[in-house]
Amino acid sequence: MPLRLFRRRQPERDPISPDAAALPVLVRRLELRARRLMENRAVGAYDSVFRGHGIEFSEVRAYQPGDPFQAIDWKVTARMGKPFIKKFVEERELTVLLIVDLSGSTDFGTRVRTKRDMSLELAALLGLAAARNNDRVGLLLFTDRVERWLTPRRGRGRLRQLLHVMASHRPKGQGTDIGLALATAVRSLKTRSLVFVLSDFQGPEFRKELTAASRKHDVVGLHLVDPGERSLPAVGLIEVRDPETGAAGVLDLADPRTRKGLARFAEEREQRVEDLFRRAGADRLVLATDRSYAADLAAFFAARAKARLH
Repeated sequence: MPLRLFRRRQPERDPISPDAAALPVLVRRLELRARRLMENRAVGAYDSVFRGHGIEFSEVRAYQPGDPFQAIDWKVTARMGKPFIKKFVEERELTVLLIVDLSGSTDFGTRVRTKRDMSLELAALLGLAAARNNDRVGLLLFTDRVERWLTPRRGRGRLRQLLHVMASHRPKGQGTDIGLALATAVRSLKTRSLVFVLSDFQGPEFRKELTAASRKHDVVGLHLVDPGERSLPAVGLIEVRDPETGAAGVLDLADPRTRKGLARFAEEREQRVEDLFRRAGADRLVLATDRSYAADLAAFFAARAKARLH
């Protein structure tokens, strides 16, 4: 059984599944927060990633100073006696899929929010960015099984529909099967898409599925972490429970070796995930629950836009 960081035993709670009366308020609050972030100038870089993945021929026109030399159409230039270039436009059609991890380990947080709460906020922001560009947006919720699948669509009210499904869904599973989620996405998506995977990536190996998905789609992993996974206070004996298996036990956090062992394991796990994404040719961004994610996302997408220009 893979080692996971346990959490304190405490009354059960389900932050992503409020009661029916509070659900509309939560959905509206998430939508308003996403809109405020999108209005922030620093977050304007989000739009740079929501663009088509191909180019198509548009027209031939006369060469102008500053045009790239590589764009010259030599056949037309020879026939007309002066330089002409081929003009291309980027395909605007784009499908965005949000793959959201609802496994037991995401219900962990020691500071501002749990990883599951953070994934809901991120999905709201990414969904709004896609909806503003009139792109198709879909949703895949998973644990150790595919919990929900919403086919990518566009239209008014699409964002609120996705948020309602995410906020109201009560997971049937507790474990994690990222490979199954990725394989389902590859099998279901008919065109090249932008795929966001929101997860803490705690689960069985998924190298094969990630590599296959990256070959067909633009995959971005948003790796959700909590500072408590690396640094726990020396509070002595605590009763803990594995959020995915339910196994219970006792940890002595007063022992420096215990704390160092947990920190080392968390670092090694993050390194394995980083190596996996790099070898698969997919992008990955680490986002922590104890800090604002807006600036990190904006910088990440700005770097992607700059890389595309080059």
